Amino acid sequence: MSALLESYVAGSWFRAQDEGEPVLDAVTGEEVARVSSRGLDHAALVSYGREVGGPAVRRLTFHERAGLLKALAKHLGQHKDEFYEVSRHTGATRRDSMVDIDGGIGTLFSYASKGARELPNDTVVLDGGTEALGRGGTFVGQHIHTSRTGVAVQINAFNFPVWGMLEKLAPAFLAGLPSIVKPASQTAYLTEAVVRRILESGILPEGSLQLVCGSAGTLLDELGEQDSVAFTGSAHTGEILRNHRAVLHRGVRLGVEADSLNCSILGPDVKTEDPEFDLFVKSVVTEMTVKAGQKCTAIRRTIVPAPMTDAVVEAISARLAKITVGDPADESVRMGALASLAQRDEVRKAIEALRNSSDVVFGDPDRVDVVGADPERGAFMSPVLLKAHPGAAEPHDVEPFGPVSTVLPYSSTEEAVELAARGRGSLVASVATHDPGFARDVTLGLAPWHGRILVLDRDDAAEAAAAGGHGSPLPVLVHGGPGRAGGGEELGGIRGVLHHMQRTAVQGSPDMLTAITGRWTTGSQRRDDDVHPFRKSLQELRIGDSIVSEPRTVSLADIDHFAEFTGDTFYAHTDPEAAAANPLFGGIVAHGYLVVSLAAGLFVDPDPGPVLANFGVDNLRFLTPVKAEDTIRVTLTVKQITPRSSADYGEVRWDAVVTNQDDAPVATYDVLTLVAKTWDDQAHA
Repeated sequence: MSALLESYVAGSWFRAQDEGEPVLDAVTGEEVARVSSRGLDHAALVSYGREVGGPAVRRLTFHERAGLLKALAKHLGQHKDEFYEVSRHTGATRRDSMVDIDGGIGTLFSYASKGARELPNDTVVLDGGTEALGRGGTFVGQHIHTSRTGVAVQINAFNFPVWGMLEKLAPAFLAGLPSIVKPASQTAYLTEAVVRRILESGILPEGSLQLVCGSAGTLLDELGEQDSVAFTGSAHTGEILRNHRAVLHRGVRLGVEADSLNCSILGPDVKTEDPEFDLFVKSVVTEMTVKAGQKCTAIRRTIVPAPMTDAVVEAISARLAKITVGDPADESVRMGALASLAQRDEVRKAIEALRNSSDVVFGDPDRVDVVGADPERGAFMSPVLLKAHPGAAEPHDVEPFGPVSTVLPYSSTEEAVELAARGRGSLVASVATHDPGFARDVTLGLAPWHGRILVLDRDDAAEAAAAGGHGSPLPVLVHGGPGRAGGGEELGGIRGVLHHMQRTAVQGSPDMLTAITGRWTTGSQRRDDDVHPFRKSLQELRIGDSIVSEPRTVSLADIDHFAEFTGDTFYAHTDPEAAAANPLFGGIVAHGYLVVSLAAGLFVDPDPGPVLANFGVDNLRFLTPVKAEDTIRVTLTVKQITPRSSADYGEVRWDAVVTNQDDAPVATYDVLTLVAKTWDDQAHA
């Protein structure tokens, strides 16, 4: 008897109180492991996450959490060969394993990078700008995102035992939530192997990751208002979860990624000799055969112009005929086994249902030539292509979760969109066309029904393929779909992080909002002292540190010189008669960029100091024209301080307001600088 998989609960490994159910090798049919969670204390599991893991993660800033994700990705990368070896038991080829294992590790890297670049080195995220709630400026509002105090439970499908876990773990961890991972039993042995390496590393805070191998049991009964569940699997199980009392009555957040009848549409402009035709055919075959078609994003419906139906069927069949099926250990094999014999039976049943309104035009669901393995013991099957009869209903209702796709003809753009929409919501659709008009019309028609749309043509083909093509969710984009696809969202870059957090509207005075958010709010007190802020290191600077410059008169000679020097001779700066006729100006006015340049000269300290560089300007607005002989001055205030954990400097955002002689603002913007964490004037003299 093989080893019983263990769960990791409340700081230690737990072994079930029975022998467990056997899990078989998808290729050989031999027992790989046993799985059970009998006797597991679900209350202790959840409490440990809330009381130990949650506080430990929330004590870290977003940048610190991002740093740990990066370290974890590097650590797991050192053990990829070990994971690849285990992955072969799932029926995966090396390419399949790369999608799962390397894809998961890559997602960690992506979130680590985005967390460090796009989130503050803090525990609070601001959502938008301040909202004025009164006329006097003493009462304002600000939306903020903060970490919830619960746990993130993930219930994963069998087809991606590594990526499925890591793509949920990364945004939840960045959001400050500990994760409880419940993998599908069929491939839980691979998830367990990865979790062991994660825990052995000691990189993540204790309690931030726990594992349940076996049944989820009463886990959901322990969840409450601060907790969330992310589920990937069948629509049937998703419906059960939606109706669980914890979701209905205790406010548990539920995200579901369920059955998805994704489609790919060939544009009516495409002929067999066009590059888009080959791209389309290759994409369909790839999505049918990678992971043996066991992907929630696989192309189940191949929608083509009616006159092109036979050509598409012939081309796809010819490419499928070159696919070798068998033991992934054989280098000639291009498609491995399905995850289990039971899964193969489910796919065969789905094909029988599809046959009610479609004909099999390639493959035999009951027979396949297998390389290097016993076709009776392993869960092998042939790729199967069907062609639908006119008005076929089953292709829009039945999902064969395997190497199966159905070709459906259309006669107009409207019909192509209608056929796609009959899937009642999908994760992804792709469109192969080089016609921008068709691309726009079909994309806008598909968008309400799909979470992601790939428009594929000769111009983006190479980079689209490198990014994974139709079937590969990307960590920077939303992965989720409407309707029957579940309505949940995973990934999505920082959107995926904020999805886990609580958004709250905070109302108060500018000073109070500055104190709460850690970012200077317009109207808050400024801190003026004898030291120019540009002489202060990052450690010395404080939110609200400010300087009001000396005034500067903008002369007509300044305007003329700037126009000649830059070549910006727009009439408002050079033609008095035309400028006077414009009701916005009423005469010669200074260039906006001249005003900003002069403002920089008013506040910049010229000597070497802790301010190392200016790396940008945000939110620049010109509010009032500056005329010749107007006088300007600038008020510069430290708005936000963001230390970089991996460098000896940090970022400082300064609020800049340029006013004229009447104290009317003429320009507002944020100045972005890099500032040394420490600075000694004597040492740099």
